[in-house]
Amino acid sequence: MDANEDIALPPLLERLAADARDVFTEHVLSRFDGGDLAVLALVSRSTRDAVFTSSVGEVNDLAAVRRELARVPNFVGSVGRLAWAKERGCPWNAKTFMCIAEDGNLEVAKWAKERGCPWNTHTCAQAASGGHLEVLQWARANGAPWNEWTCRDAAEGGHLEVLQWARANGCPWNEWTCRDAAKGGHLEVLQWARANGCPWDEWTCAGAAEGGHLEVLQWARANGAPWDVRTCRDAAEGGHLEVLQWARANGAPWNEWTCRDAAEGGHLEVLQWARANGCPWNERTCRDAAKGGHLEVLQWARANGCPWNERTCRDAAKGGHLEVLQWARANGCPWDEWTCRDAAEGGHLEVLQWARANGAPWNEVTCTKAAEGGHLEVLQWARANGCPWNKDPCSGAAAGGHLEVLQWARANGCPWDEWTCTNAAEGGHLEVLQWARANGCPSGRPN
Repeated sequence: MDANEDIALPPLLERLAADARDVFTEHVLSRFDGGDLAVLALVSRSTRDAVFTSSVGEVNDLAAVRRELARVPNFVGSVGRLAWAKERGCPWNAKTFMCIAEDGNLEVAKWAKERGCPWNTHTCAQAASGGHLEVLQWARANGAPWNEWTCRDAAEGGHLEVLQWARANGCPWNEWTCRDAAKGGHLEVLQWARANGCPWDEWTCAGAAEGGHLEVLQWARANGAPWDVRTCRDAAEGGHLEVLQWARANGAPWNEWTCRDAAEGGHLEVLQWARANGCPWNERTCRDAAKGGHLEVLQWARANGCPWNERTCRDAAKGGHLEVLQWARANGCPWDEWTCRDAAEGGHLEVLQWARANGAPWNEVTCTKAAEGGHLEVLQWARANGCPWNKDPCSGAAAGGHLEVLQWARANGCPWDEWTCTNAAEGGHLEVLQWARANGCPSGRPN
């Protein structure tokens, strides 16, 4: 919605919000994204209350409104919308122009430039990525810089006309242009690039394999593109069995990473074929199956002799995959303090509780990781159940901007030092820094 138009009609919006809340929610709010809801929340008290109390979206308080206002893509669709957001603190920097270029609205781009919005090489790259040739041409005519990423992003998006114009106007390129054309399955773009002297390397074949583009891979190989183990690895990661089979039949090398990446992606058929055809594996296969939560893959790997170690339990915990962790432990997989640490880091309280109930060790790092991730409930449970801590939870909470976590930690006796203020400052968390200083946190250069 256009912010200016909507704000010009508050009486109608207010009547709907106040007198027909259910209709307002179902037929108005349900059509809006987060940016729309943030705009509406600032129209009036009645619309704000309607937004904050509805089940639509995640804009339920003023902090959420500020968060949405900081998301520039919410507002680059029109001049009126961006102007409204700018007046209310929307970021005004090179990232803003990057979002404008990506959206491709030339009118908005001109308006922003007239008002001093800075740009950098990402402006041209994002215009090329979206296939917005007119925006790219205007940007270059007005002094926007570019580099190899412009050609690369045009190629990845399959925008041949953009790539041709960029090259005709002196834009540099490198091997990644071919790689990203191949990854996107854009054979015509790849063929044109090669015909016009673009270099390539092993990443072109790997990109084609990653995207599952067999025809592109076949053409690349027929025209002299080199390959290495990444071709098989990336085919396996994407679950592209036909590509993997062709690559192996035509001499592509492989190693343990092929099995590992098949397992991480949950591609059991690919893993089975690879093993049946002599592909090596190691502990990383079990670890990455657990990381992805792929119990069936893990079970098959173990049933067929794949080794494992503590990382299997650790990565299952980090991903919050309790069933995988339970099966691994029931079948003799070892664990250590990292299981609790990574469960806390991921905010997976149920996993942490089960691990502790079944004898998993922990140490101070469990509390630190919970604090760094802003997982207050996890931190509270850990402390209530005897987990030790040190100064790091305070500095970790500050680094992540988690004021509520920091406040709770301090209220419950957690020590701190200069790193709390340092991390808050370096992370740009002014509110955290102000609270820490107001409550006696030491500052200065940490030892």
